[in-house]
Amino acid sequence: MNYGYIRVSSDKQTVENQRFEIVKYCEQEHVAINGWIEETVSGTEQYTRRRLGKLLRKMKQGDLIVCSELSRLGRTLYMIMEILSMCMKRGCRVWTIKEGYRLGDDIQSKVLAFAFGLSAEIERNLISERTREALARLKAEGKHIGRPKGSNTRQSAHLLYRHDRFIRQALRSGLSNKEIRDQLHCSRSTLHRYITRFIENDPHTSCQSNQVLVPSAL
Repeated sequence: MNYGYIRVSSDKQTVENQRFEIVKYCEQEHVAINGWIEETVSGTEQYTRRRLGKLLRKMKQGDLIVCSELSRLGRTLYMIMEILSMCMKRGCRVWTIKEGYRLGDDIQSKVLAFAFGLSAEIERNLISERTREALARLKAEGKHIGRPKGSNTRQSAHLLYRHDRFIRQALRSGLSNKEIRDQLHCSRSTLHRYITRFIENDPHTSCQSNQVLVPSAL
């Protein structure tokens, strides 16, 4: 099967230019397009969540994808390399019009794939290095890195804070954690963290009434 792949980033961009290029190119190469894949989505979106991903999963050996240029497949070299690698493993071919690439199962394609792979690895290392340098510079300037201080310890920011009175009274009345979770519809870890962080060491917990209140909805 031969597929024409068209991707635009917004509705304002027309697909007709890409379609015209592919049709004209295939006529010159005496290739018939059996199906078209068109989508309006950013090239930074993971290909697995695009129509392209569905196409790649069903392609078989000998199938062909024709697109106007490599950037239609993705906006990062690493993503493009991943797509091309998948195609080569399946024995599929990818032809691009502007660059003139014909990637298949021949030695030239393997050499080109190696070059793409090396370039992608260099790009990842450079991004990682730039990230480390930026973090080191921020740290040297005295700027806080990561979550704001206190973001994990402020009781008022916790999901269960508004049920604090109910939880304290339920514990004093002998209700189990499971019974409390069933009332609050929360996970075991959420309730456990709240109790250990804000209630167990709170001297005011023992001063609560033994009457258990009905919690409001989360």
